Amino acid sequence: MADAAGTGISTGVSKTPAEFLKAIKGKAVLVKLNSGVDYRGILACLDGYMNIAMEQTEEYVNGQLKNKYGDAFIRGNNVLYISALNKSS
Repeated sequence: MADAAGTGISTGVSKTPAEFLKAIKGKAVLVKLNSGVDYRGILACLDGYMNIAMEQTEEYVNGQLKNKYGDAFIRGNNVLYISALNKSS
């Protein structure tokens, strides 16, 4: 069941974490770090250690845009969570 925005990400349907991560690859995501810093961009790939490669990445500190990066690599042990974003976010 796809959501209303047409992102292909299901709502209200239980998925395993692996299924969720596969569904959001190539889509806009929010990555929250243990330090509280947020990164928003396109999820390019990730591995079994939760190391993340992102494209068109923006760094937010305390909700304020601080930097923009073409590509970013985030080490998995720093990741608190990954969340799918709507196109409008």
